[in-house]
Amino acid sequence: MNLFEIIILGFIQGIAEFLPISSSAHLIIFRDIFGIGAGISANMELTFDIALHFGTLLAIGVFFFWDFIHMIQKGFTKGVKDDEGKILWYLVAATIPAAIVGVLFEDTIENVIRSNYVVIALALAIMGVIIYLADKYSKQDKSIKQMYLKDAIIIGCSQVFALIPGFSRSGTTIAAGRVLGLDRESAAKFSFFLSAPVVLGAVVLQLITDSVWEVIFAHLSVFIIGILVSFIIGLLCIKYLLKYLQKHNFKIFMVYRVVLAVIVLLYIIIR
Repeated sequence: MNLFEIIILGFIQGIAEFLPISSSAHLIIFRDIFGIGAGISANMELTFDIALHFGTLLAIGVFFFWDFIHMIQKGFTKGVKDDEGKILWYLVAATIPAAIVGVLFEDTIENVIRSNYVVIALALAIMGVIIYLADKYSKQDKSIKQMYLKDAIIIGCSQVFALIPGFSRSGTTIAAGRVLGLDRESAAKFSFFLSAPVVLGAVVLQLITDSVWEVIFAHLSVFIIGILVSFIIGLLCIKYLLKYLQKHNFKIFMVYRVVLAVIVLLYIIIR
């Protein structure tokens, strides 16, 4: 990959990880359909994608640094009796469903679904409509501190669908949060919090294989640039999305997802 392609893919990851539009689907589409970063080995492709996710993980850690510190402190000292402490344990409970399904079906997802453009296109369109309707018809009567354990578990279960490219981790979890009555900003914040342990787990699992380190050291500058770009863009995206959701709904994301789905389907037909 050249510098331009590295920056483009890092930019895409930084935006699409937090907007409800599916970062994994965008990386696949831009690489396979538009040819951005195409021609690399499957091992390099997967490792680079994980590196880009690591960049957005750093963005979450930096942006919500004090939130996480307070959650950990209160979680281990006061437990679920404290509004901030209980969020830590809610995150633990919500992470379990996706972690189990991800480990059990990792090979199927990577070898079958990631290359199925029809599934990706349908996931983009269907989830786009679901996000819009979930937001439009839900009640905004709960903040993140007013969540219950069952809310966290339901949101965690919804995250399982995000393992399929096109559904979007932030999209499925935000939609579930809105259905459960969380206001838009709280639904987005819990979604961002929840992505941290899931992405961290995926990064750690990838790094424990020897072949990954060989790829990283052989293309170290590529990974450093990709991580930095996704980190910086991710920080900006978190900041402005939270502001955007204070006054706007998800209609623009639904329209974008449907349009992108149509483009992917047209590509399948004419290629």
